[in-house]
Amino acid sequence: MLTDPDLIEKLESKISYLEYNLENLSNEVYELRQIIEKQKIQINFLAGKLKSVEVSNIAPRSEETP
Repeated sequence: MLTDPDLIEKLESKISYLEYNLENLSNEVYELRQIIEKQKIQINFLAGKLKSVEVSNIAPRSEETP
């Protein structure tokens, strides 16, 4: 069985590992949020452009020759 100092050392090591991973994950989440925000802006811009495009050059069925 682990002695008290060994147990404490092992727990400290695990805590350090978890803190390190938590910080990395937090940074990744922040970066992904930034990417998502940029993509939202781009999508809104493209949606606006798409709405402003004139009707297609394809003639309606009623105007097509048989």
